[in-house]
Order: sequence, then structure tokens, then C-alpha cells
Amino acid sequence: MTHAEFKAKVLPLSEPLFRIAMYMLEDESDASDAVQDLMLKLWRERDSLDDRDNLKAWCSTMMRNLCVDRIRAATRRRGNGKEIEMSTGSPESGYEDKERLRRVMKAMTDLPETQRRILQMKVFEDLSYEEIEERTGLGNASLRVLLSKARKTLKAVL
Repeated sequence: MTHAEFKAKVLPLSEPLFRIAMYMLEDESDASDAVQDLMLKLWRERDSLDDRDNLKAWCSTMMRNLCVDRIRAATRRRGNGKEIEMSTGSPESGYEDKERLRRVMKAMTDLPETQRRILQMKVFEDLSYEEIEERTGLGNASLRVLLSKARKTLKAVL
């Protein structure tokens, strides 16, 4: 992928990737750092990006994984007695938020595959119902029912 192609295809994904990072990390500077780290990684791997069928979905998954790794690392550091200063709220509330996110991510892995995929596309990739219909081949009503079931399951578990 050339510099111009990277600029045209990858850089516009910064905003949706930032939304994912913000949703998961709940801190603007952490989210910005995560997006920057991912962009650097993508730049280093730009030659292999042309092989991706859906670059936006792949980048969204990479962002999600990067955020999960950051949360795990922060939790480990906290567990070693090294408190991390949180920009919002007390350290206890920051820990509770990260723990809640960990439970949500665990609960998502327990969802049926179709429900999990649809929920990820809607929440993390910020796709419209029409875009999800195109990817999955499911009808609008089915998507809404599956998304509703997934949300209800998560609420019940949490």
C-alpha cells in the first residue's frame, strides 16, 4: 500500500477507531494514544493491508484487541501494588469500570456467534442496519431481534 493509499483508506478510520477506544477505555487521552499506536502498527504493516477484505472491520477488531490488552496490562500493574492515576474519578471507581468492561467482554464471548457478530458490528464498528444486512444476509427484523436478545442477555448477566 502506498503512502497515498494509506492516507485515503486508513487515516479516515481514525474517528470510528477513536469511538471504539473511547467506549472501551473511557478516557480521551488513553483512547487517543491507542488510536495512535494502532495507526503506527498499521503503517508498519501497510504492505499486507491490501490483502484484507474488509479493512474497517479488521482495524476495528485490532482496536478492540489493543484496548483489551491495555486494560489487562493496567489491571496487572494495579495488582502488583502500582496504582495508576486515573484521570476521572477515584482509583477504586476506575478499577470498577475496568472490571465491568472485563465482565461485558466475557459476557460477549458467551453470546451465540450470530448475536455477538451483530452486536460487534453495531456497537464497535458503528455500522447501520443496512450495512449489517449486506454482510450477514439477514433481514432487518431478524437483525433487530438478534441485537435485542444480545443486549438483554448482557443486561441479565451483568
